[in-house]
Amino acid sequence: MSLKKINTIYKREVQTFFTSPVAYIVITLFLLLTGWFFFSTFFLAGRADMRDFFNLLPIIFSFIIPALTMRLFAEEYRSGSFEISGTLPVGLMDIIIGKFLAALFFSVIMLVPTIVYAFFISFVGELDPGPVIGGYLGALLLAGAYSAIGVLASSLTKNQIVAFIVSAAVCFFLTIISSILIFLPPFLTGFFQYLGSIYHFNNIAKGVLDSRDLVYFLSVMIVGLYGTFMVIRERS
Repeated sequence: MSLKKINTIYKREVQTFFTSPVAYIVITLFLLLTGWFFFSTFFLAGRADMRDFFNLLPIIFSFIIPALTMRLFAEEYRSGSFEISGTLPVGLMDIIIGKFLAALFFSVIMLVPTIVYAFFISFVGELDPGPVIGGYLGALLLAGAYSAIGVLASSLTKNQIVAFIVSAAVCFFLTIISSILIFLPPFLTGFFQYLGSIYHFNNIAKGVLDSRDLVYFLSVMIVGLYGTFMVIRERS
C-alpha cells in the first residue's frame, strides 16, 4: 500500500461525491431528519442534552451511509471504468481504502452542521460536554463501520440499488439486534448483544471509552475492507 496512491484515490472520490447531485440530496435529507427529530423531541422532553439525537443516529446511518457508498464500486462495474483502474499503477487495497476514506469523510461532513445542536442546547441550558464528545466519537466509529459494510456491498454487484439494499439490510440488522435480545435464549444474548452496533455506540455515547467497543468497530471495518479485497480479487 502507498499513502500517496491512497490519497490520490481518496481525492478523486471526494471530488466525485461533490459533483454528484445525490450527495447533496443525501446531506439535505440527513440534516432535515436529524433536525426535525432533534428539535421536536427536545421541546417535548425538555432535556438539555443530545441523548435523543444520538439515539436516533444509528437508525439514520443505517440508510444514509448505504446511499453514499452504493455507487463506489457498482457504478465503476456498470460503466466499465473499473477495468481501466486495474491498468493503473495503483494497488487494489489502495483503491479500497481510498474509497472507504472518502465515504467516511463525507459522513463527517454530514455530521459537522449538527454541532449547532450542541451550541443551541448550551444557550438554553447547561450542557454536559462528556456525552456530546463521546457521542460524536461513537458516530465517527459507527460511520466507519457502516462505510466499510457499504464498500463491501458495492463490490458485490454492478447494480447500485442492490448494493444499497444489501448494505442497508446488514447495517439495520446490526442496529436493531440489541432490541430483539428478549426473544433469544439466554445463552445467545451475550453474543448477539456484542454483535449489535448500537450496544457499543451507546457505551461510547455515554462518555465511557472501553477497548472492547473500539475493537468491535475496528473489527467491522477490517472485515468489511478485507472482504471487499477478496471479492474484487475473485472478480479480476
